[in-house]
Amino acid sequence: MLMRPAQIISAAVAAALTVACGGGTSAPPAESTAPAAAPAPAAVTGGWNATEGIATPESVYLDEGSGFIFSSQIDGTPDGRDGNGRIAQLSGDGRVISANWVTGLNAPKGLRSHNGTLWTADIDEVIGIDIATAKVTSRTKIDGAMFLNDVAVGPDGTVYVTDMMANRIHAVRDGKASVFAEGEQLEWPNGLLIDGNRLLVGGWGKPKPDFSTDVPGHLFALDLQTKQKTLITPKPFANIDGLEPDGRGGYIVSDFVAGKILQVSSSGEARELRQFKPGSADIGFVSSGNVLLVPHMNENTVASYDLSDVLK
Repeated sequence: MLMRPAQIISAAVAAALTVACGGGTSAPPAESTAPAAAPAPAAVTGGWNATEGIATPESVYLDEGSGFIFSSQIDGTPDGRDGNGRIAQLSGDGRVISANWVTGLNAPKGLRSHNGTLWTADIDEVIGIDIATAKVTSRTKIDGAMFLNDVAVGPDGTVYVTDMMANRIHAVRDGKASVFAEGEQLEWPNGLLIDGNRLLVGGWGKPKPDFSTDVPGHLFALDLQTKQKTLITPKPFANIDGLEPDGRGGYIVSDFVAGKILQVSSSGEARELRQFKPGSADIGFVSSGNVLLVPHMNENTVASYDLSDVLK
C-alpha cells in the first residue's frame, strides 16, 4: 500500500502512545524462512530501480561478507504488529533474488551485519538473522521500548539501537539489553553508525504531532566509553534518518521529511547531493563505487544512484 508521509508519521506517533499508555500487544507472530540458496551476487551498480516484492521499504544495506543487498520491508504501517514484515534479498544489479528471504516479522527497520549475522530493529525487539541460512537466531525484547529504529554494531558485537520517541539508545550484548544513553541531549535519535571508538548519531529533533520539527537535528558523536557528546555539525540541519560513511572521512545522510541526501564533511559542513520525494529512509552507501542505495519508503521502491559526479 502506498503510504503518505502523514500516514507514516501518524502511525509512528500512535505506536509510541500505545506503548507508553500500556496498550496490549498480541503474541509475536511465528516467523518462517525462505531457502538461503542464491546465485553469486552481481557487483553493486548505480542506475536501477527495484519494485518487485518491495512494500514500504525502510532500510537498505549491503552485506560485504555475502555481497548481497538486504532491505527491510514493513509491508504495512511502521507500528503494525501484523506479521507482514520481512527482509528482501537483492543482487547488486537490482534484481530481487528473494522478496521473502525472511518473513514473519512485524515492522523491521534498520539493518547492519556483523560476523555473518544480520541485525534489525522490529518495534520492540532486536532480531539477529544468520545470513548463510536465513534463519532467525536471536530475539531480544527491549522492555519499555516505544519505537526502535536504527541499529549499529560495535567491533565487540554489541548491537546499539535507537528508540527515537523515548530519546534513548539501547545496547544489546549476548541477548541482554541495557540503556546506553538517554535524555533530550540525544535529540530524538534515529540514524546510527560506529566510527572507531565513537557512536555517531543522527538527531531528528523534537517532533511535533505530525513529526515535523521547529528545530531539526545535529549529527553528533558519543564516545563509546565515556558517552560524552561531541557535535559534528555545528548547527542543526536535518531530520536525519540514514547515516553512512562516505569513504572520504565524512558522511552521507538522508533527511526523511525533506527527501534530501546530504554529504557532511569531517569538519561538519553539510551540502545537498540529491533531492527526492519525502520518504528517503535508511540509506546504504557503497564507497568503492560511489553508489547510493535508497529505500523510497513512500513509493515502494529501492533504487541505486551513482554519486561520482557530486561527491567531494
